[in-house]
Amino acid sequence: MNFDLDADQELLEETLARWFAKEFPLAEVRKAVDSADGAGAELFGALAGLGLFGIMVPEAFGGAGLGLLDQAVAAECLGRAAAPGPFLEHVLATLAIVMGGSHAQQERWLPQLAAGTKRATVAIAEPGDRWLRDQWQIDGGGALRGEKHCVLHARDADLMVVGIRGGLTLVERDAAGVELVAMDGVDRTRRFATVRLDGVQHEPLPNGGEAAHNMCDAGLVLLAADAYGGASRCEEMTVDYAKVREQFGVPLAHFQAVRHQLADLALQLEPARYLYWYAAHAFDHVPADATRFAALAKAHLTDCFVDVGRRSIELHGGVGYTWAHDIHFFLKRAVFDRAYLGSPAAHRARIADLNGW
Repeated sequence: MNFDLDADQELLEETLARWFAKEFPLAEVRKAVDSADGAGAELFGALAGLGLFGIMVPEAFGGAGLGLLDQAVAAECLGRAAAPGPFLEHVLATLAIVMGGSHAQQERWLPQLAAGTKRATVAIAEPGDRWLRDQWQIDGGGALRGEKHCVLHARDADLMVVGIRGGLTLVERDAAGVELVAMDGVDRTRRFATVRLDGVQHEPLPNGGEAAHNMCDAGLVLLAADAYGGASRCEEMTVDYAKVREQFGVPLAHFQAVRHQLADLALQLEPARYLYWYAAHAFDHVPADATRFAALAKAHLTDCFVDVGRRSIELHGGVGYTWAHDIHFFLKRAVFDRAYLGSPAAHRARIADLNGW
């Protein structure tokens, strides 16, 4: 039994690592943070050109027809680069149509979403931290009325996949009755808004109930992958800093107390990678394990990312707390990953329920 990535997944990982190192270093992240929208069309087009939006789209609609593990490998690379959105929400909206859409809906939207000529987002969170299918209260029986919170990159989306009671439906961005209210968040590489729906016409996905459940599971896995990528970059940056920053005439890495903390970071991170790998594998091949391990991976890895981010900033000393150093981008990303799609505590409670504890 093979417990590692296959050759194609390793090639994807290597290709994306090289591309981000050359084309989108952290200096570009700083520019995106200072920009009006947090990420320009140029980066979105580049990610589309790399094929990242078509990974899980069937070949018949212009995609690669691969699985969630392949998509998660890409998400890890974006996490390592602190890459601005849109990515997560576009992938999830696309996946919702793959899993729940009619043939006509798939034929209309999937080729454009895979190619990046249209942009999509998901509008699922409702007031009261309700993220999951069984918690949505907006009635899809008629025109849509209600609010969705934390809708990523809503301003630039051509299409929104909206969570309704028991399922999912499609709303075009320019539909009458759609109002966007910008929200301010700690991670300025991901911009989001509240979407107010007042008598909005929509197009339900025929298999939206099952698709909603699976889409949320996929989102948890992709957040876990992003968190692992960001946490591993924090560890790498902190080790490099400890080798060159001197105190009392010697590098910080000379001090045993610092070495112990660096070793703790490595021990905390390395085993965690296989958790999101298995969660993605289960989504693709072991449905009985999919929901439990998606929740577990999200809960553990996003908590881990916050912890590693905080300790990395501490190990950088005073400069780690300043805007001048790039390490703060990762802690802010960690806070977002931890909160989006529900808190670790909420998902641990779900795991306990699923296990009958």
